[in-house]
Amino acid sequence: MTSPPDNQDTPPAKASLWALSPLLVFFLLYLVISIAVQDFYAVPVTVAFMAAAVWAVFITRGKSMAERVDLFSSGVANRNILMMVWIFVLAGAFAQSARDMGAIDATVQLTLRLLPDNLLLASVFIASCFISLSVGTSVGTIVALAPVATGLAQATQVSAGMMTAIVVGGAFFGDNLSFISDTTIAATRTQGCAMRDKFRANIKVALPAALLALACYILLGWNVQSPSTADISIEWMKVFPYLLVLVTALAGIHVMAVLTMGLLATGLIGIGMGYFSFMAWFQAMGSGMTGMGELIIVTLLAGGVLSIIRFNGGIAYIIGKITAHIHSRRGAEFSIAGLVSLANLCTANNTIAIITAGPIAKEISDKFHIPPKRSASILDTFSCLVQGVIPYGAQMLMATGISQVSPLLVMKYLYYPLILGICSTLAIALAPGGTERRRKR
Repeated sequence: MTSPPDNQDTPPAKASLWALSPLLVFFLLYLVISIAVQDFYAVPVTVAFMAAAVWAVFITRGKSMAERVDLFSSGVANRNILMMVWIFVLAGAFAQSARDMGAIDATVQLTLRLLPDNLLLASVFIASCFISLSVGTSVGTIVALAPVATGLAQATQVSAGMMTAIVVGGAFFGDNLSFISDTTIAATRTQGCAMRDKFRANIKVALPAALLALACYILLGWNVQSPSTADISIEWMKVFPYLLVLVTALAGIHVMAVLTMGLLATGLIGIGMGYFSFMAWFQAMGSGMTGMGELIIVTLLAGGVLSIIRFNGGIAYIIGKITAHIHSRRGAEFSIAGLVSLANLCTANNTIAIITAGPIAKEISDKFHIPPKRSASILDTFSCLVQGVIPYGAQMLMATGISQVSPLLVMKYLYYPLILGICSTLAIALAPGGTERRRKR
């Protein structure tokens, strides 16, 4: 027996600008009020999306209320949306369990221990890249490494703004590439590609950008001496869960299996080595799952809202306007980059931006024959680079709060996001086949 399609209601042929009004409700409620009160976290994003969902159901015509709710629910129950929810739950449980057993601290100490003393800035950048690639979260990386980086800045007289920027830049390297990052999960699920394929496409742009940023930090910090770490003992067993996740993910194992193995490793090692008790492990998993609650709720609501927008002709309208003057794959790729960047500027959340722009990007990529791994890479890369430079993003606010410096002081040292933006733009502009005319359907 074959499974039913995710959405049995096809959108009408006529495109409609009015169908996009739920997004306008979201942006007005979230963005305008946030600007008015000068606090981009004053309005919970869940409340803003709930208002958009209610409005989307209200404006739908030609269906009874029960049918409208069914249409909304069909978007919520989309297999890609539900798969993301499952992965978010496992990722939250693993991240919190690893944190509670001390894996983050051990990973930081190991990375700094293995790197040369006279390469402090480069060491911090590499540490941030490695940790974020392992844990899959920029916020978690900043929370773990920013206090250490701030202390190193004070000990070596390096600018706290520069040291904070190094951590933030490296944090987005892993956020963009990690197999367990929520942005990677969202990008690959919305575009329908394997994480390994997206990683291969992504690394061709992100790695050169990281190496160029690393070269900048080596030159800037060549004469800086880092404090001795000879008296710090490395707890190798605490690092093992991160290494396991990284190796198994790179081997192409399904992300749910990867996270499950990582979670079991934290439990076995944490309990076996006495890092925490059996009940403490359960509590860590519960806390991690609960911490993903807002993201899960937003994901579900976004799926429902976009289902109604599609049915009412909103997606058709956007695609028609964006692609009206596009005659090549290159132009289509730039349009995808612009869509997710605009969404990120408005929501200050790269995962939500991908979830919002992902279905539209999928339509564009299908129309212009862009490989799913390519569109997923563009979505993830441009959302992360925008999130990495906006002063009102959660990552920037958290990093500057820990280091007690102004976001503007940090922004001028954000070499990696800026270089990534240049490399990503050139990757689209110089891609072979960029002038290929679109095929008629």
